[in-house]
Amino acid sequence: MKHFIYFVLFALIAGCSNPGGELIFIEPKETDAFQFPYFLFIPDDVPTNGKTFVLIEPNNSGFADDDLQKHIEKAERTATIDYYLGNYVARKLNCPLLVPVFPRSKTNWKMYTHALDRDVMLQGEQPLKRIDLQLIEMFKHAQTVLNDKDIPSHNQFLLTGFSASGTFANRFTLLHPDRVRAVAAGGLNGLLMLPEDSLSREILNYPIGIKDMEELTGMAFQKDRFLKTPQFYFMGQLDENDAVPYDDAFSQAEREQIFKLLGEQMQPDRWNNCKQLYEDLKVNADIRQYEGVGHKHPEEVKDDIVAFFSEVVLTTN
Repeated sequence: MKHFIYFVLFALIAGCSNPGGELIFIEPKETDAFQFPYFLFIPDDVPTNGKTFVLIEPNNSGFADDDLQKHIEKAERTATIDYYLGNYVARKLNCPLLVPVFPRSKTNWKMYTHALDRDVMLQGEQPLKRIDLQLIEMFKHAQTVLNDKDIPSHNQFLLTGFSASGTFANRFTLLHPDRVRAVAAGGLNGLLMLPEDSLSREILNYPIGIKDMEELTGMAFQKDRFLKTPQFYFMGQLDENDAVPYDDAFSQAEREQIFKLLGEQMQPDRWNNCKQLYEDLKVNADIRQYEGVGHKHPEEVKDDIVAFFSEVVLTTN
């Protein structure tokens, strides 16, 4: 039995009309390898004469609530409104967009699922066990839905996100660089997960570094793949949204290590230090700061992300 029953006003697979595309809501069946629903937005002009890339934007409700329906409603907005990075990029690139509906609990408030934090990665029981793997299973399921519509897709996907979902995207890329064709994310608290197991002789465990990744996930860090994965990360110069001081995002030990090794001041110290470390390690990453921009992703930023993904798609096809 699934641990949740979804009392929502959607059919199991219910298509609904949406300007510029079709929105499909999918709930998990007993036989599925994912425990939560997801949305699949398919723009009207998705090509059918060759393989397309699926774009994924992890859901980020911006609040904690034990009512899954509220997270469903926010994920639906993310999937359908072009204010959000995923929908904007999907419309511009004419590619399908997948938005999962992972919950963020108010009761278990330290478990920051939407940022893929350490607490959720330590979950050993369903329904929250390995939501990173559940996202991959959602993607595989979406591929079958698209195939039924004569829309073949690549086995790697594009990944984007902002704020908590941007952090999710960055961390997921270190966990699964074999699955991510390219990633673009921003509003990252001036912090990037480091593809290193230590810094200044201090061990870097997940989610600061990769020292215990194999112990945590059963998978060794795929360093060469990660270094080659095209990445685009950004912060607004005026962004003051820093999650590091808060207990739902980081433990006290993690916070102290971040402050000591990377900087207590989010900008410019911490962001510049992360950027320099990525450059020193030769990560295939374009890391930017946008002048006069706060914790936002204005059209200028979104168009740069479209250009970034467009180049990746062109070099793939």
